[in-house]
Amino acid sequence: MTVTVRAIHEVPRIAAVADFFSDVWRTPRSTPPYPAEVLHSLVHAGGAVHAAYTADGELTGAAVAVFGEPAARDVYSFVAAARTSDRGVGHAVKQAQREWALERGARTMRWTFDPLVGRNARFNLTKLGGAATEYLVDFYGPMTDGLNDGDESDRLTVTWDLTAAEARPEPAAPTGDVLALAPDGDPLARTDGTVLWCRVPADIVKLRAADPALALRWRHAVRDVFTAAFAEGRTATGMSRDGWYTLTREGQPA
Repeated sequence: MTVTVRAIHEVPRIAAVADFFSDVWRTPRSTPPYPAEVLHSLVHAGGAVHAAYTADGELTGAAVAVFGEPAARDVYSFVAAARTSDRGVGHAVKQAQREWALERGARTMRWTFDPLVGRNARFNLTKLGGAATEYLVDFYGPMTDGLNDGDESDRLTVTWDLTAAEARPEPAAPTGDVLALAPDGDPLARTDGTVLWCRVPADIVKLRAADPALALRWRHAVRDVFTAAFAEGRTATGMSRDGWYTLTREGQPA
């Protein structure tokens, strides 16, 4: 899909982005996760709201970024979303954010995502070439939006090198010893002695809606693998099409 992405400043367009985020996160538009007033203030403070439009003017993706500590030359993208049926929109929005940040002297961009959402992990790590550098246990505490209600809010922090942002090759398939089993009885974690792999469910959003207790067991199982891996100095550097993270130490291939 071809879209036009641009930074927006107009009050009506920012209000439309707030409504868009409400629809994505399944919250009433009267109580949006990111109110228009807050988004407008962030723009006024030097941040950016990027919006993606189709040729017909339909809003189909958006993202919001602010600058971090000046010395770090780092930008924090605290929300980004695209309609799941609109292929390529998310990539176009992130590239627009990247260009905006580079023009202002930034060198890295960070954001967080749910480690159990495999399609987001694949987008962040494999398609954009970012690395998950931090595991945050129950980062937001209890959440009440329509996507996360009833779950614990673990997040991975992505660090994206804006100067070398390239897609990674398809990760190698997991091999070696099985270290742990997942709640579905199949392997959860494997290692060949060097690389560690960890699997996530095919669709955590559907699973959470159908069986919240089972979804929470997945949350805790994946948390155990990741917290141990990060304690060993690993980062997540890839995600396969069938839901396997690749966790490597510095200097190892992704």
